[in-house]
Amino acid sequence: MSRPEDIDVRAITESEIKEWNRALATGFLRPPEVSDHDVAYLATYLVPSRTLGAFDRGAPRFPGRGTPVVATFRSFPQELTAVGGTPVPADAITNVSVTATHRRRGLLSRMMALDLAAAKERGDVVATLIAAEYPIYGRFGFGPATHTAQWVVEIPRTGLDRHRPVPDDGGRVDLVDGATVRELGPALHERLRGGQAGAIDRSERWWQVTTGAIRVDARPWTEPFHAVYRGPSGAVEGLVTYVCENHWGDDKKPGGEVTVKSLIATDPAAERALWHYLCSIDWVTTVRSGHRAPDDLLPHLLPDPRAARLVTHSDWLWVRILDVVRALETRTYATAGTLVLEVVDKAGLVGGRYRLEAGPDGARCTPTDQEPQLTLPAAELATLWLGDESAVRLVALGRLREQQKGAASVADALLRTSRRPWCPDIF
Repeated sequence: MSRPEDIDVRAITESEIKEWNRALATGFLRPPEVSDHDVAYLATYLVPSRTLGAFDRGAPRFPGRGTPVVATFRSFPQELTAVGGTPVPADAITNVSVTATHRRRGLLSRMMALDLAAAKERGDVVATLIAAEYPIYGRFGFGPATHTAQWVVEIPRTGLDRHRPVPDDGGRVDLVDGATVRELGPALHERLRGGQAGAIDRSERWWQVTTGAIRVDARPWTEPFHAVYRGPSGAVEGLVTYVCENHWGDDKKPGGEVTVKSLIATDPAAERALWHYLCSIDWVTTVRSGHRAPDDLLPHLLPDPRAARLVTHSDWLWVRILDVVRALETRTYATAGTLVLEVVDKAGLVGGRYRLEAGPDGARCTPTDQEPQLTLPAAELATLWLGDESAVRLVALGRLREQQKGAASVADALLRTSRRPWCPDIF
């Protein structure tokens, strides 16, 4: 076993991208093969200064290769929509892995500490990630802040009249190509995330990758279907990307299946039109919804909501607060109230007492020496911040402490939202 002093944790150089990617593939249980195409693709967006690796100087080297990389970590700039629609700068964390031979040696802790310290120094309000495993990130101050749900719709059970024109509201649905998606999609998504707490920005590269303009790997590109919904005014109000699998039974009955890759809409009429369109495609008997908000309208857009069977309900976007004052002052509040919080942070990034005075006209958060009404870890503050969790429920679970009776109810009145936050994307 290598000694701790033999393992360097640092930012990689451009010449180390290949070995870093090999370690990432190993950690994610993919074949540890890295092609020139892989390296060239990574080099187009990976920022070496925000890409960390653990280098084991005590491990044997393969001929022609550098110091073995045994852990990987990468972050990039992101915008996350707070409650009320204001975006905050976020440190988005991804590509986290530790090789099986080097687990339980504190490598993730070292990489996380370096990245979060740099993010706070930059002025990021939060850090974000999608957690593959639940138990890992709470100890670093992250809490699950949004959830995701997936449904399988059995079309014959929906009660929809598939012979009626779709849509029937004066709008229209049109199939479009990837170039049109790149033209229309970004503006539509900007309107969506301006009103959707938990949504993140999509870069130009995101649109190029998801429409095949940039190829992630050397495998042949399979073009998905894209459909746009235009409302009665002609404005683009919805966009869906989906793939189809065509099945026929021995009895000559079709059993096609649609899987939604992305569906965004700026109003319920657009959502309804796109879901009804997908359920009306000839030969299709099943629609898989893809990742949706847990309070998505989909089931109740059908005459029989039970036709939409819930198959996934899980945590999704995890958040780590890096600046309590800015985080609480940026979001909006439907009711007025005052709350004194004591935030416990083992990492020392945001610990302390804060007085929040908030209402429909704005919020003010200041450090204070007043007695706290609620004491909570940084991870639980992150869980409450986007409005998806109940402080009363967390008290019952023993995850935060009520120092003044009724304080958790005050927190719920201030922080909870009428619609649940949702992050449509993975990163």
